[in-house]
Amino acid sequence: MPCNVNDIPQPHAIGSQEFMHLRELFDRSFKAARIGVWECSLPDQTLSWTDTVYEFFDLVPQTPLARDEIVKLYTPETRKLLNEVREKAIRTGEGFTLDAQIITAKGNCRWIKITACVEFANGTAARIFGVKQDVTAEKTMVEQLRRLAERDTLTELTSRTRFETFFSEICGADSQRTRALLLADLDGFKSVNDALGHQAGDDCLKVAGRKLSQAVPDADMIARIGGDEFAIIHPCSSAEDLAKIATRVVNGMNWMISTPTKNIQIATSVGAAIIVPGQSPKDIFAKADHVLYEVKSAGRNGFRIASLSRSSLETAQAAAQ
Repeated sequence: MPCNVNDIPQPHAIGSQEFMHLRELFDRSFKAARIGVWECSLPDQTLSWTDTVYEFFDLVPQTPLARDEIVKLYTPETRKLLNEVREKAIRTGEGFTLDAQIITAKGNCRWIKITACVEFANGTAARIFGVKQDVTAEKTMVEQLRRLAERDTLTELTSRTRFETFFSEICGADSQRTRALLLADLDGFKSVNDALGHQAGDDCLKVAGRKLSQAVPDADMIARIGGDEFAIIHPCSSAEDLAKIATRVVNGMNWMISTPTKNIQIATSVGAAIIVPGQSPKDIFAKADHVLYEVKSAGRNGFRIASLSRSSLETAQAAAQ
């Protein structure tokens, strides 16, 4: 939002009573919109704020301001960005807009959108000024939506959408770290739903999510990608190492659901494949899924690892070195 003192009606243009009324409406509108006006004179760095900006920083209005102390209230990352865009604006005369995060004088985390303009006198920057708007609510809403998109609400594991993005990223990256994909399906889950109902099924999935997180605490990602289907991306140094990881998953995801009328054994089948740099995510996923199907066909409650071709094995070993 541009900041221009000419936007404020001047008393010579209208009657003083009408001017004061308009000025009051102007101030009320800015306050209702959580917008305040600020100014910093140059080169002495003297700050001037309207009361609303003081409120953003949880400071008493009209408290003397020292810019060095105010800058300390910005988070380190924001402070760095602010210094960069501010110095450029003063040097070039071009304004800027920045979403800045602050920790207020009372310790509250808040987001403010800063809009700045620069005024020159005799070819030198004389002051930098603009508006600041509280955008904490908007930032919080965006963050909540992002978390909903990236998190499975039932199990609190990563969502399928986020898993697919991350999986594609690591398959396409030249990483010095070898990873593996493990796909895990619950054995016996359908019996829980059929015999005990969907609420019991949801409870079963929540338990599965917790047990899986405990079984592979060093995983790069654990996601729920379907009804009772889970995906794990885990560092591994070799096929033997991957077998140990898969064993922990199978052993950790084995428990009994007991009720007064029925006991249901939950077990887990796992298919795994080493992620070879350069191979498509679709192909790697298909390999893990294929050996998972073989485990289920062979009686479930176990794991298999997709074999690597000689060239793929060499590529994986090179990435691990």
